[in-house]
Amino acid sequence: MNYNVKLSGVMPALVTPFDAAGKIDFGAFEKLLTHFRDAGVTGWVPNGSTGEYFSQSTEERRQVLQFVKDFANDDEILIAGTNAPATREVIEQTAMAKEIGYDNVLLAPPFYTRPTQDELIKHYETVLAEVDVNLVLYSYPAKDGSDISFELMDHFADKPRVIGIKESSGVLQRAIEIATRYEGKIQLISGSDDIALDFMFWGADSWICGPSNFLAKACCDLDRAYKVGELAKAKDIMAKLYRAMNILESGKFVQKIKYGCELQGLPVGECRSPLGPLTDEEKAALKEALEPIQAM
Repeated sequence: MNYNVKLSGVMPALVTPFDAAGKIDFGAFEKLLTHFRDAGVTGWVPNGSTGEYFSQSTEERRQVLQFVKDFANDDEILIAGTNAPATREVIEQTAMAKEIGYDNVLLAPPFYTRPTQDELIKHYETVLAEVDVNLVLYSYPAKDGSDISFELMDHFADKPRVIGIKESSGVLQRAIEIATRYEGKIQLISGSDDIALDFMFWGADSWICGPSNFLAKACCDLDRAYKVGELAKAKDIMAKLYRAMNILESGKFVQKIKYGCELQGLPVGECRSPLGPLTDEEKAALKEALEPIQAM
């Protein structure tokens, strides 16, 4: 197993399509993944919060992981979301992902329990001891109720199997500190979509991106423009993306992502309860924000 995985490019934090009966719609899923590949994504991140993993049974999670693994090419990065409230269940989900063929997992702090930093360090150590995978930490304190501290990152900085952190706090100063403090050790991964270009400037070579579910081409164009040094073009794309990204971050994130897919001609169904539908006003605001992006 390669413990020196270099993450690069745009990797969609995948939605999970559902049909009218609320079952996983693998036909819609295949169309979506094919569209992403055509846009130039570099990998796949199933069963994260954007994928509504919290609403899925273990068997459904297995089916999603297997479907994405079967679709993926050898040169595409695979990162499985294997989060759960308890360490025991995280180990079970991670072992399942490993068995299917995922060498990398994305783990936020266990939700609901709000562990201390010492407890969280022990949690991650236990998962890594039980399953031979690489770990991408996931910092999203507004959603998880727990932070990933610099104390924790210091602890794991010299462990080669902790390969990166998806930083979704929205605090640019924190991203800069991660980039400079752990250069060559923990990869900074963009997870704050409305400041993605700032992340790139500070060394984030990869972007685990929920909005790429319906903005794949624009997100990949931004990544490519920055990497070839076309900074004015990258800034222009980011400016056009900014309002849509900001609307997504204002609430009902997954519902808006799925509505965005529908607007792109790639319907993926409704979200599962308790996530409810968008209002007409919310739909209109997102649709309007997409107009300058569609005109690119």
